[in-house]
Amino acid sequence: MLNADFRPLSYFPLSVWAWQDAVKAVFLDRVSVLNEYEAEVRSPSLVMRLPSVIALKDYVPAARKPAFTRFNVFLRDAFACQYCGERQPAQDLTFDHVVPRSRGGRTTWENVVTACGGCNLRKGSRLPRECHMFPRQRPYQPSSWELQENGRAFPPNYLHESWRDYLYWDAELES
Repeated sequence: MLNADFRPLSYFPLSVWAWQDAVKAVFLDRVSVLNEYEAEVRSPSLVMRLPSVIALKDYVPAARKPAFTRFNVFLRDAFACQYCGERQPAQDLTFDHVVPRSRGGRTTWENVVTACGGCNLRKGSRLPRECHMFPRQRPYQPSSWELQENGRAFPPNYLHESWRDYLYWDAELES
């Protein structure tokens, strides 16, 4: 799903909707169908090819400040533990409070970093200076643009052929 300006809505390279939501949006005339799959859905009175790429008819402005979510923290930190530097899939990562909550630390952009399970356990509820474990980069609130750029480095596991023309449309072309 693309915004009205044909850019993906999410920070990740793709904004994916369930096929049921895409079909509903087509019938409510909220989107334009740009490409279709070979697969069809049927009702007693209609046969319709499933949309593979759709664009909103009304532009949705991007948030100026990204939401503080676990996924966005991982994206800011490039899915890498900020203590050992190892990259891991999101399901194997945790987030760590640099100043532990038990010591008055808050759950904010400026106090939370991505950590692997082992490093998070090793650090526990200690301050970085107490366990000699310092984050590789100081935690900060990223911009929406920064998360969008980081998302390009992590393509989804599955790319349908019909999506290719709509990904990385503003990337530099090969010379």
